[in-house]
Amino acid sequence: MNIKDHIRQIPDFPKPGINFYDISTLLAHADAWQVTMGRIANAVRAQQPDLLVGIESRGFLVAAPLALKLGCGFVMARKRGKLPGHLVRHEYALEYGTDIIEMQADAIQPGQRVVVVDDLLATGGTLDAAIKLLRGMGAEVTGAACIIELAFLNGRKRLDVPFTSVVSYDD
Repeated sequence: MNIKDHIRQIPDFPKPGINFYDISTLLAHADAWQVTMGRIANAVRAQQPDLLVGIESRGFLVAAPLALKLGCGFVMARKRGKLPGHLVRHEYALEYGTDIIEMQADAIQPGQRVVVVDDLLATGGTLDAAIKLLRGMGAEVTGAACIIELAFLNGRKRLDVPFTSVVSYDD
């Protein structure tokens, strides 16, 4: 099955010149979603994670069912101000400023094997930030995975862990 057939592309969203890759059409197609989860599961299983960390917000849609399929835990990495309790945060640079990613301080135990999951890899900034945050918490980050990779943006080069995607766009 060609998963790209189930991903809608919306030109000029959220601003002119940007092509938005919409996974809502993939999520709505039961067979394509099942195949996608199976392909990611096969790749991530080899990294033997204790936990999957999903990046807000579409990463939650991928990581939660994948964790269930693999029999491991799921933890959320969120934008600033979205989580209660004692938090650990990492500030990182964007092409137009900075952002902050946070996790609850007790979400990761030192030495746990973790794979970071999101829907899409573009420039790699957010995935890289999540990996740095997790390492600061004592996690052993064994990999990262996304449904979509925008290969022409070279985000994979920012990551120092094995990376898996189901589909890749070259332009």
